Amino acid sequence: MFLVATVVFLIAHVIPGDPAAVMLGPAATAADVAALRTRLGLDAPLPLQYLGFMQSVARLRLGDSIFLGQTVTAALAERAPLTLTLTLMAAALATLIGVPVGILSAVKRGSMADQTVTAVAMTAASVPSFWIGLTLIEYFAVRWNILPVAGYGPPDAGWFEQLRYLILPAIGVGLPNMAVIVHFPRNGMLEVLQEDYVRTARAKGLGPHAVIIKHAFRNARTQVLTILGLVVSGLIGGAIVTETVFALPGVGNLIVSAVLRRDYPVIQGALLVISGLYVLINLGIDLLYAVLDPRVRY
Repeated sequence: MFLVATVVFLIAHVIPGDPAAVMLGPAATAADVAALRTRLGLDAPLPLQYLGFMQSVARLRLGDSIFLGQTVTAALAERAPLTLTLTLMAAALATLIGVPVGILSAVKRGSMADQTVTAVAMTAASVPSFWIGLTLIEYFAVRWNILPVAGYGPPDAGWFEQLRYLILPAIGVGLPNMAVIVHFPRNGMLEVLQEDYVRTARAKGLGPHAVIIKHAFRNARTQVLTILGLVVSGLIGGAIVTETVFALPGVGNLIVSAVLRRDYPVIQGALLVISGLYVLINLGIDLLYAVLDPRVRY
């Protein structure tokens, strides 16, 4: 996290542009811009700004937004529920479809169904999420008028109505990740199905459900858990593109706006929080290994 904080700080300050000039507009004089830079502390040497940033991080403070008039923590807290809801919906979609399809593909190895699943998964994984989002908007929102085009609903919209606005974004970001998820259960199951204990279970007369689910998948689920952790972590970062396409007021949209306005504290704070979530999710996955696999506990 120390390295992440350092890289994030450098990236934010290497971006061309001046927050003071953006705030004052093109009609501002050089003296006005210089005065505002001094007031914001942007005229200090970069090493001093870095030390101040690291001291704030050490105190668990992310600073104040230059443009929003609020702390970075408050800005993230306002937008985090939407991004987390979108991430969970996309992850649920990708998992509920990807894992069973991957298992079926392994069981039907070499069949037409297996080849079709592999081809479709490779194609879906290669398609950019923003293109999928725009295509979904074209058909489901514009032509067929089934779901909303963009946004998050009116201010007085209820929870169910707001979920309708997240269906298309969740599909758009979930489909490419579903294709990735399919690959790992398939490979894990192909490896496990060749083990002696699986052949023994079949020789004892156990049904296909017991052999595949209770025996084979039980020992392949650690691989599935690994890819799920990576997918969920990636979905949080992938929300940046999806929220921009669908005009969703989430963390991703906040980061894009901060980059355009050179709002250094928001850029640094948001990327640092996302990186921290990535680390925590992977730590949680490592701890779950011991729960699912007695060999890891041993």
